[in-house]
Amino acid sequence: MTDTRTLPASLPLFPLAGCILLPGELLPLNVFEPRYLNMIDDARREGGHIGIIQPVTEPADGEPSLRRIGTAGRIKSFVETRDGRYLVTLDGVSRFELAAEADVATPYRIGRVDYRPFLQDLAPRPPLDGDRGRLLRLLQIWFGDAQIQTDWPTLETMPFEALVDRLAMLAPLPPQARQDLLEAPDSAARLALIESLVAGLIASSAGGTLQ
Repeated sequence: MTDTRTLPASLPLFPLAGCILLPGELLPLNVFEPRYLNMIDDARREGGHIGIIQPVTEPADGEPSLRRIGTAGRIKSFVETRDGRYLVTLDGVSRFELAAEADVATPYRIGRVDYRPFLQDLAPRPPLDGDRGRLLRLLQIWFGDAQIQTDWPTLETMPFEALVDRLAMLAPLPPQARQDLLEAPDSAARLALIESLVAGLIASSAGGTLQ
């Protein structure tokens, strides 16, 4: 198990609406805004950790308020493009609770974070025991209605816990639903929530209740 002492108590924060990172998963980022280019440069010099967190609001001016829970990711790969963008992949390490924001002069925000509520994130992800067939049937209906293309053979064969966590990150869900999935205790709770969300979307599309 990774020791929380190896994780920074202060994290540069990257607020992204509708985006979450789960431990054990990868998140590709296309970074182009100057302050976040600066953030990536600093993070690469200081251990490579960045906090992905959703904003609560998008005010007309000023900085948005932030959700209470986010995830620390470590830079796994980095490429600078010819036009000055950074293509970065983060490896999810652990969720955190945002305790406070630091009063700093950096152009990006820095949070004081607490990993202790999520110590289970630092252990290997346990196998998930669940009904893959039921989930895939729900996805087939939803994706068909919404005309979403996917790689079904991969969904049928990848580890079930990875499938559930990847759906939580990548399926076209609203920001609040995605935050609820981030804050779910584990993959089993995330599976139950995904099934409920998808069933609700199917029923809404059909104008009734899914039986």
